[in-house]
Amino acid sequence: MKTKQSRRDFLRLSATGALGAILISKSNLKTINTPVSNPVAVDPKTFGIGLQLYTIRDAMGKDVPGSLKKVSDIGFKYLELADYKDGKFYGYLPADLKKLVNDLGMEILTSHASVSPKGITADEAKKMAEDHAKLGAKYCMQPWIDEADRKSIAGFQKMVAEWNKVGKIMKDNGIQFGYHNHNFEFGTVEGKIPYFDVFLKEMDKDLLTMELDLFWATKAGQKPVELFKKYPGRFQLFHMKDMYTKEAPFFETKTDDFAPVGEGLINFKEILAAKNIAGMKYMIVEQDSSKDNDQFGAIKKSITNLTTKILV
Repeated sequence: MKTKQSRRDFLRLSATGALGAILISKSNLKTINTPVSNPVAVDPKTFGIGLQLYTIRDAMGKDVPGSLKKVSDIGFKYLELADYKDGKFYGYLPADLKKLVNDLGMEILTSHASVSPKGITADEAKKMAEDHAKLGAKYCMQPWIDEADRKSIAGFQKMVAEWNKVGKIMKDNGIQFGYHNHNFEFGTVEGKIPYFDVFLKEMDKDLLTMELDLFWATKAGQKPVELFKKYPGRFQLFHMKDMYTKEAPFFETKTDDFAPVGEGLINFKEILAAKNIAGMKYMIVEQDSSKDNDQFGAIKKSITNLTTKILV
C-alpha cells in the first residue's frame, strides 16, 4: 500500500467526472492552483420522480407531444395520466400513447380514472383494466368524489364495495387499483370520518392502495408520519405537493395555496424518512395551480428541489 501520493495522483479525475469529494493530504500538498472541472450533472430521471399531468392540463389539451417533450426534458421519469374516456387517453389509443411516452425516455406509471358512485359493470371494469394494461401502467387511481355523493356514510360504503370489486378485476389484469384523497375525506359525516371509518377500514388492502396527497392531508390537519405508523404499508404512492401557509384544518377544496415542492412549509425529508413504514414505492409531483400561471416553471422548481435538496 502506498503511503505517499504524487501531485498527478491528486489531480487525476475519471473520464466521467467525480461526484465524491477528493481528499488531499496536507502533508504532501499545501495548495492547488490548478482549476478542477465541475462534477458531471446527475440526470434527474435517475431519481425516478413522476408527474401528474393534471398539473399541465391546459398544455396537454393543446399539444400532447410537445408538452410531453417538455416534461421529459425537465427530467421526469414517470407519468400519471388524467384523461381517460372512450377507451383512449388524451385522445390516443393506449399503445400509441405508450410508444410516444417511451420514445421520450419516460414510462406511464399510473392513471386517474373514475368509477361512478353507482358502480360499473364487470365488463366495463374489465375494459378499463385492459386499457391500462396496454399502457404498461402499474396503477389506476380513483381520483375524486363529487360533492353530491359525499352526503352519507352509507353512500361512501357503497362506493368502497364497488371499488373492491373493481380492484379484483384490476388485479387480475396486473393493475393495482387505489384511491387518491383530497381533504374532504377527513371531515365528519354523520359523526364519522370517511377516510378512517370507511376507506381504510373497508377497502381490501390487498386490492386497493392509497395515493396520499400530502398537501390535502396536511390541510385537513393530518400528520402523514402518524398516518403511516397507524396504517403501515397502505400508501404505495405519494402526491408531492407543497403549501405556502399554515392554516387551521379545513375540508373544502377551494384554495390557491399550492407551491412547488420544496418552496413551502411541508417537511418532505421527515415524511420520506418514513416511506418504508408507509409502503411508498413511487412519488408523483402535482401542483393544481401556480400563482404566476407558469406550470412548467413550477414543476421544474419541484424537481430541482427534490433532486438537489430533499432526496440527497
